[in-house]
Amino acid sequence: MVYVGIPKGQADQEEEVLKTIQDGDSDELTIKRFTESREKPGALWHIYAAKDTEKIREFLKKVAEEQGQENPVDHDPIHDQSWYLDRSLRKRLHQEYGVQGWAIVQFLGDVVFIPAGAPHQARARDTVHNLYSCIKVAEDFVSPEHVKHCFWLTQEFRYLSHTHTNHEDKLQVKNVIYHAVKDAVGILRANESSLSRP
Repeated sequence: MVYVGIPKGQADQEEEVLKTIQDGDSDELTIKRFTESREKPGALWHIYAAKDTEKIREFLKKVAEEQGQENPVDHDPIHDQSWYLDRSLRKRLHQEYGVQGWAIVQFLGDVVFIPAGAPHQARARDTVHNLYSCIKVAEDFVSPEHVKHCFWLTQEFRYLSHTHTNHEDKLQVKNVIYHAVKDAVGILRANESSLSRP
């Protein structure tokens, strides 16, 4: 979070931001960062475990059907990013599917790492509850521990419609794996003589 802008002369906005943070199920330490340490919050994140992805997908499809919405085969309720799980939906997800995520308030200067395959949502600014205006810098990366999840995500993206914004392979996982193996083999070959000595 590289910038958080707080408008001057809007004292009531501070109370609304506090309410949003509390309604977002944030912990007491996070609330103290805002109320006592006077840090600047920019975004409220809800991050879920990758293992719960199918349960969340099933829940979102169920809620969409209850509201009379269609669930086209070439769309995905998670990748479409058309849902925001507010407090009542998060509570229902926990009650009906046993899924509970983590609420993280990203303050000015904070970095949030999201593991591959972990469904997440951020409420940076909307018309109901505003956090302050902010600028975030985001970067996708592939860690060795999560190559399996990254590859799985790439496969999921292939089934989305061709016009979907997530249809392309943004992470280029196969290229990352190829070049990592190529570099490792190159280093081993370059040091082959020193490796064979007892």
